[in-house]
Amino acid sequence: MGAPEVSDPEFRAAVAKLRAPGMGTEVVAPLLAQLVRLYRPRRVLEIGMGYTTLFLAAALAQNEREAAFEAEALAAKTRAHLAGGAELDDVWAYTEPPLLAPSFYAEPHRPRFVAVDNLSIEASSAGRVLDVLTGLGLDDRVQVVNADLRECAGLLPDDLFPIDLAWVDAWECLYFFEHFWERINPDGGLVVMHYLMTYPEGEAILDYFAEVQRSRPGELEMVNLLEPHKLGQNSVTVLRRTSAARPRPYGGPGGALRYPAGLRREAEAQAGLRG
Repeated sequence: MGAPEVSDPEFRAAVAKLRAPGMGTEVVAPLLAQLVRLYRPRRVLEIGMGYTTLFLAAALAQNEREAAFEAEALAAKTRAHLAGGAELDDVWAYTEPPLLAPSFYAEPHRPRFVAVDNLSIEASSAGRVLDVLTGLGLDDRVQVVNADLRECAGLLPDDLFPIDLAWVDAWECLYFFEHFWERINPDGGLVVMHYLMTYPEGEAILDYFAEVQRSRPGELEMVNLLEPHKLGQNSVTVLRRTSAARPRPYGGPGGALRYPAGLRREAEAQAGLRG
């Protein structure tokens, strides 16, 4: 039996004891989990442990389980389809499991997750995270680095880079941007920052990000999401690094699928039909 999923009652009951009302992540944590499920990052960094750590770890574990199942099912359907001499077409694409890109499954999906915290904030639940992770069978999913953001760079493992997704729940968002941005995956890596929209220092940081957008075209995309019903801790900012973003080859205008010549080679290799 694997670790519980985010939607399981067992998971929700266990993580409830980590909820710190003043941290404002009761909606952000499930949002991060869904972002992980959507984006399927392989290398994840969290700055500031707590309630969100459990959601990230559970979503990454679920991704790994599902990717293993999908890879096997994709290989099986590809072998069956090509055995009859058919080309890769809509029938192949929409057969269960549908719409999977073989190149994604060229290697096993084993996400790496590192969480950084110096455990200095008394109001935070960071100090209790490891016990809950262990109780849920997720403790092997997270490598904890006990350090301040300004001291952690040399302590992070080499295989964490380039970072596909960083969640920064710390006051020093500008420091993170200036010192870690070059270590974010330039092919669409994401940085999610908590609470910059509704206080002066945060708004100044957002102005700086906007200036980077203007002065360095093609470097990043930005979206700010506000929780308008809250007094504070009420926004997330998502930065997407695009300096080396590659177009994806499968989708055409209007959502129509394309089947480029290389797709068959990718599918055959993933199905074990080509060395």
